[in-house]
Amino acid sequence: MNLLKIPLGDWIEKLEEWLTGNLGPLFDFIRSVIGSMVDGIEASLIVAPAMVLIVLITALAYWIGKWRIALFAFIGLLLIDNLGLWEPSMQSLSLVLTASILSVVFGVPIGILCARSQTTQNIVTPVLDFMQTMPAFVYLLPAVSFFSLGVVPGVIASIIFAIPPTIRLTNLGIRQVPSELVEAADAFGSTPAQKLVKLQLPLAMPTIMAGINQTIMLSLSMVVISSMIGAQGVGAFVYRAVTQAKTGIGFEAGIAIVIMAILLDRLTQSAFKKK
Repeated sequence: MNLLKIPLGDWIEKLEEWLTGNLGPLFDFIRSVIGSMVDGIEASLIVAPAMVLIVLITALAYWIGKWRIALFAFIGLLLIDNLGLWEPSMQSLSLVLTASILSVVFGVPIGILCARSQTTQNIVTPVLDFMQTMPAFVYLLPAVSFFSLGVVPGVIASIIFAIPPTIRLTNLGIRQVPSELVEAADAFGSTPAQKLVKLQLPLAMPTIMAGINQTIMLSLSMVVISSMIGAQGVGAFVYRAVTQAKTGIGFEAGIAIVIMAILLDRLTQSAFKKK
């Protein structure tokens, strides 16, 4: 039995054409804001010599973590510089930091709304399921259509892929606050804002921070994929190595990504524990 195929793909393409034709100024504004953020972060990372930044990051790692983290940071960053991948790594790091910052800025408030409203959670949860299970490569297609090639669509795709953990764990952390404490706050006449800021967020902070940590890691995992649409950085070296079958270059770039991933993970975890 042959059933009439639903023209879902055609509908999506028509929607994409409509959005591109009618919301062009909005997309231009978003591209300008995100591009400026990435450029600003990248400029701040490469304005000083590599050795200066390595020493500063090592000192930061020692202050918020342990000497083992500081030693790993010093040796790992020196290796990245020695391999000639310092500037590409900083370009990738600027993309990761921009995507992570925007994910937290939008993700935490959405998670709070989900915790305060069951209806909002029921609406947002299927959207998050869609965002987490849809192959990341699919995000690149509309991102390129709306924002052209370059780092901006890479950041947009990274946000879509990385924001769900922050939303989910913010929601979970607030909902796990003991009801007895919430009732006590109500009994003392706390307003909803006071209850959120002084009780729920502080108690939920470890869970929220775990979500932010996962968001950072997922943003970093998009570095290589973003290079497929023109985003510069160490991911471009991996992509070029794959297309040209250059195992050595690919391994070097992969090592740089691994070092950044481990360093970001350990630093964020130590910073959260320190707090």
